[in-house]
Amino acid sequence: MTIGNSLWIGVSGLMAHGEAISTVGDNIANVSTIGFKRSRASFNDLLGGELSNSRLGGGVYLGGNQSIWQQGTLSQTGNPMDVGISGNGMFVVNGNHQGRDAQFYTRDGRFKLDAGGTMVDMHGMRVQGYTITNGTRSTAIGDLQLGGKQSPPVATTSAAMTLNLDSNSAVGTYDPADPNGSSSYSTSMTVHDSLGAEHQATVHFTKTPAGDWEWHATVDGSDVGGTAGTPVEIANGTLTFDTNGNLANQQTIASSASFTGATPNQVIAFDFTGTTQNSGSSTISATNIDGRSAGSLTDVKINPDGTIEGIYDNGETIQIAQLALADFANNEGLERQGDSLYAATKTSGQALIDAVGAGGRGSVMSGALEQSNVDLSSELVQLIAYQRAFQANSKTVTTADEMMLEVTNLKR
Repeated sequence: MTIGNSLWIGVSGLMAHGEAISTVGDNIANVSTIGFKRSRASFNDLLGGELSNSRLGGGVYLGGNQSIWQQGTLSQTGNPMDVGISGNGMFVVNGNHQGRDAQFYTRDGRFKLDAGGTMVDMHGMRVQGYTITNGTRSTAIGDLQLGGKQSPPVATTSAAMTLNLDSNSAVGTYDPADPNGSSSYSTSMTVHDSLGAEHQATVHFTKTPAGDWEWHATVDGSDVGGTAGTPVEIANGTLTFDTNGNLANQQTIASSASFTGATPNQVIAFDFTGTTQNSGSSTISATNIDGRSAGSLTDVKINPDGTIEGIYDNGETIQIAQLALADFANNEGLERQGDSLYAATKTSGQALIDAVGAGGRGSVMSGALEQSNVDLSSELVQLIAYQRAFQANSKTVTTADEMMLEVTNLKR
């Protein structure tokens, strides 16, 4: 090995360790970057000439940086739109980044809704996932349009109530023209038509000469195309009690409501299970009435399986979407794009996209973000090691330089 070779071997060490220091510096600089994955310098040896049928070393070069896909710590943020991944997988986002319109992948789950109600990341990239309509999930991923969705109205079909009807009530005769004056007891409830409009229905109870009870449900005439202020009956039936005051039989004779503009002949199933006839004041103790008006989205909830539930101002909670995660045959082959984004390459293989939790993909945590997996103390130790190696290689260069100087001085 010549003195010149020794000089260039030292130079290769300086270059390789200088680049390695840059790798450590990049890790340290991104110690607070959400979802960042640290890199590790990969050194490779070089071969030089041959001496006595043995190849001589020719120095070193930095073959590249290896990404370390170790799980970062999940840190609570309190923001329900922040999402951290626990386990394998990357969020899928779509949009234009630095002039390139494509699909990218990230572990940074800082999401929000844009002005149009679409779920996006901090850079305006559209988060990809599956929409859920009436409980059925789409088969292909797409943009998640969450804002502006409404919870559809549901017509009332069931009205359950539990009462006590005073056994000492006077016997009467129900008069449709004067339901309040001819009933022993009455109670009101809210029902909804097929358009979600609310209507006040009053159920009147009248004791018959046979000791049974009649019930009649009425609404204001204006609700069903009639005269305002005039009650119109929409359902009626009978209740029979045993000698212990327990409900022995209930019967609905008719139930049909044609609210203005809504689906006609709406049937409401009245149920009085648990109602009693005991001595004491008539009173209602419980109701369970279905149906609802249309609701506007007020908040979202993201579950560990990636399903997104919409919370509406009508009290409903409905599944509206599910996040997708991408997996790769070789995560180390992904290409960094900046802004915590990665792009697929031939080395990484094509993205394998499915729902959160499917096929070994991880779960997600709402209200948390995955921190950088950089261990600052380890990086500082590595930085010192590279610095010492750089200094040692510089010594090789100066020594080779001194030897060349001695050879030059031989001419004198």
